[in-house]
Parts: sequence; C-alpha cells; structure tokens
Amino acid sequence: MKDPMSLPPLPLSAITIGARVGDWRAAVTAAGAALERSGATTSGYTERMISVIDEFGAYIVIAPGLALAHARPGPDVLADGLSVVTLAEPVVFGHPHNDPVSVIVGLAVSEKDQHLRFVAELANVFNDASVIPALAGATDAEFVRALFGHEPSGSDS
Repeated sequence: MKDPMSLPPLPLSAITIGARVGDWRAAVTAAGAALERSGATTSGYTERMISVIDEFGAYIVIAPGLALAHARPGPDVLADGLSVVTLAEPVVFGHPHNDPVSVIVGLAVSEKDQHLRFVAELANVFNDASVIPALAGATDAEFVRALFGHEPSGSDS
C-alpha cells in the first residue's frame, strides 16, 4: 500500500469523474476548479497552470493519457493539494507521444522545496502501469483515492 502521508491531500471534493470538456484548457480548468473546491488554491492558480502550458508546451503530459497540471508555489496556493479529473472523452494537449489525455492530476504545492518530492511520489504511483487505465475508467471518487493510497474518506477526515 502506498503511503498517503507522502502525497498532498486528495479529498473527495477534489475528484471529478467523467468531466466533459472541449479542449486541454477546459481540462486544466476542471483540475484547477477541483483544487479550488478542496480549499488548496484560488482561481489565480488555475490561470497560472494554463499559462505554464502556453509558455512551455505539453511537457505536463507525463505518460500516455496522463497530464500533471501544476505551477510554481505562489500566493494563490493556500495549502498543498491534489485533484484528479477523469474525462468522458480524451483531449489533445499537443504532446508528440502521450496524447490524447483522459486523466488530469492537479498538483498545488505551497513550499518550493516540496515540489520535487511530491512529483517523485506521484511518479511512484504511476510506475504501476495499471494505475492510469484504472483512473481513466474509475466510476467513483473513493476508488480514485484508493489508487493514490488513501484510506476511505470516513477514516482519515
């Protein structure tokens, strides 16, 4: 079992299953909205995540079907947090190998020195090749939390 203490919180409010979006901007906006709902960020963070992709391209598409939306720590990050959005229909981010994307993980980090640690912990989750298709096919938020090593929400609230 993965250690959820090493990842930011992933509350049920930060999980969206089967979102219908038209493009990558809407997909990232959905991940940002989920971070906002959980109390981790303000809307400014969502705008910065989109700006990062505008500036640096689709490098956030880190594996086939998976995007890790994030930006640097800033005043719009209220707490460390994760969000997960699964898409009803995959969208293209413009990555040469890993498009189309059906799962967007949003990552908000409040301290710069934590960023690489959290990214490394997420990489450990996704080293299991079955996780991305399992997320893409998830039908409930508790299952998504379990894939990240979190106990059912009733026991770690």
